[in-house]
Amino acid sequence: MNFKILKPALTACLLFVTVLSFAQKDFQGKAYYESKTTVDMSNFGGGQLSEERKKEIAGRMKSMLEKTFILTFNQSESVYKEEERLEAPSTGRGPRFGAMSFTGGDQYKNVSNKELLQEQEFFGKQFLIKDELQQLKWELGSETKTIGQYTCFKATAVKEASGFDFSNFGRRPSGDDDKKDEEEKPKEVVVTAWYTPQIPVNQGPDTYWGLPGLILEVSAGKTTILCSKIVLNPSEKDEMKVPSKGKEVTQAEYDAIVKKKMEEMQAMRGGRGGNRGGGGRR
Repeated sequence: MNFKILKPALTACLLFVTVLSFAQKDFQGKAYYESKTTVDMSNFGGGQLSEERKKEIAGRMKSMLEKTFILTFNQSESVYKEEERLEAPSTGRGPRFGAMSFTGGDQYKNVSNKELLQEQEFFGKQFLIKDELQQLKWELGSETKTIGQYTCFKATAVKEASGFDFSNFGRRPSGDDDKKDEEEKPKEVVVTAWYTPQIPVNQGPDTYWGLPGLILEVSAGKTTILCSKIVLNPSEKDEMKVPSKGKEVTQAEYDAIVKKKMEEMQAMRGGRGGNRGGGGRR
């Protein structure tokens, strides 16, 4: 038997079976992602905190900045939601980050009609973000790396910086310094993604999509999202539920609401910080 002829034939057969499995109408997959966001603690609290105190605050912020998500996807739809977990008990000290209360709900993407829907709770109010999927202009590179058992290719894009920057939340308002920070804030963010053609769907975590394969890793600004596990065609399929609850807003409108509230909170913290003589704002 000629094994040199048999091997390419077997490889082609396995590839054909793989393509057929993704072409099935009931095809579904699940990808588990870990998201981490770094925060510059150097000027946190106006630069008046000890290193020990900064480490304590960073530890309390960890649950807000490090999360696990599950992406359930098929050829045209996906639902991206945070994995439920028990919160660590509060020690009663330090800033109450939980009181900020902006809980992200399920995010639905439909790449066929370019639709994005997400339920979002913010300070006790329920919003439904409804918008068109942002189409990034990806530049496909030839650089590769292996994530798990998958060969991934690099792609890059540039997008506008949006949303609230938590790296500035601990800073005290200080006039000219605030103006300087605003001027130095990047207007654009470089996005680096790693996708695998071995899973030929143009889906990805969060709002990312549009590459010729599932995105397994993406970095933008201070946030990195990395896939840790993939399950293809699970025995029990999940329903692709479309979010529908809350006041309907666009992504830009929701970002403006969050920014305004965070700026109000920063101003209040700055006022209390300067109220030792009894003359601060109420």
